[in-house]
Amino acid sequence: MIDLNALGKKAKTASSELNLLSEEKINSTLILSAKMLRDNAKYIIEENKKDIELALSNGATDAFIDRLTLSEKVIDGMAVGLEQVSSLKSPLGKQLYSYENKEQGISVVKKAVPFGVVGIIYESRPNVTADAFALCFKTANAVILKGGKESLKSNVAIVTVLKKALKECGVDQNAVNVIEDTSRETTTAFMRLNKYVDLIIPRGSASLIRATVENSTIPIIETGAGNCHVYVDKFADVDMASEVIFNAKTQRYSVCNACESLVIHSAIVDKVLPKIAEKLEQKQVEIRCDKSSYRAIKGYAYLKEATDEDFYTEYGGPIISVKTVDSVEEAIAHINEHSTHHSEAIITKDNESAEKFLNAIDSSSVYLNASTRFTDGFVFGLGAEIGISTQKLHARGPMGLDALVTSKYYVKGDGAVRK
Repeated sequence: MIDLNALGKKAKTASSELNLLSEEKINSTLILSAKMLRDNAKYIIEENKKDIELALSNGATDAFIDRLTLSEKVIDGMAVGLEQVSSLKSPLGKQLYSYENKEQGISVVKKAVPFGVVGIIYESRPNVTADAFALCFKTANAVILKGGKESLKSNVAIVTVLKKALKECGVDQNAVNVIEDTSRETTTAFMRLNKYVDLIIPRGSASLIRATVENSTIPIIETGAGNCHVYVDKFADVDMASEVIFNAKTQRYSVCNACESLVIHSAIVDKVLPKIAEKLEQKQVEIRCDKSSYRAIKGYAYLKEATDEDFYTEYGGPIISVKTVDSVEEAIAHINEHSTHHSEAIITKDNESAEKFLNAIDSSSVYLNASTRFTDGFVFGLGAEIGISTQKLHARGPMGLDALVTSKYYVKGDGAVRK
């Protein structure tokens, strides 16, 4: 087993050094890192192919391979993410509160500061490696990465390139490290490395999130699965609904912000669902319906009856569930019960229905007449994204730089003693 304590100690030392770097130095290092990712794209892709070959031999699904695959376009996107983060204003040093206690002779200032060492546990998406580094480095946090075995060679290749950039800039290379031991025992031990790691962010399946919550002795930010809903209100524009749902479901199946569940008002189901089905049939999407919606598209080629479990399911593929409701209030209740509190949308021309939905839905992002596919740190202007938090403490929704800082009180006096 890898010596996690030694790794943690190196990361902690690096974090102290990062805290002394100027923002200009951090930005120039990120820009060089982006250039080196592009320059070494061929090497990274060759290593990624080894991961893909192994995954295919183990019977990986198309959706899984999609998440795993790196191309020149994907690597360029990773580099763009680093460049965009470099251009963002750092939250470090931001004054959050101030107080002058003249009676005691002290001044108190609260500022944003790094966590120190951040641990990221994730599965098959190797692009997370670069995103996590960019956001952590910009906020002067060292990062320890624990990817899945399926993407190990890809992750090691990306970190190797990033370390070269750090070395060239004269920055401690332990600002980023990857744990190459992919055993469950090592993963669990990493979750308990609270002497050196200040924050854990798990990204991946519901089982990974649950295992981290149950085993970690380090504070965590939960990033949730994405059983995202689109509710078609009785006042919806039918053409708009079909276009938005087609995009939300089929643009990319494997992502956590894809629509997995439809909720449709009974007054419009016979009119709108055939139109939606006509679009989804282009991609051979299986539709799992309750009784009312089943009758509306009885001749659809890829139709099944829904079970209660379907309404809780994140498919990650060409399947979608449909629930019929009689009011916006019933839609809200159904979604709040079955969602993973990620992203939910309403399609409607009625302002009252829209306001009820947007205010009452208990999810990190809510949409009016727009696809759930927009829930993304890059799209929201946050730069690269460290994850999408579905919890409510500290951070919620797409997490950018502000999610990676904590606070510290700076108290100054002139020989002050408490009276």
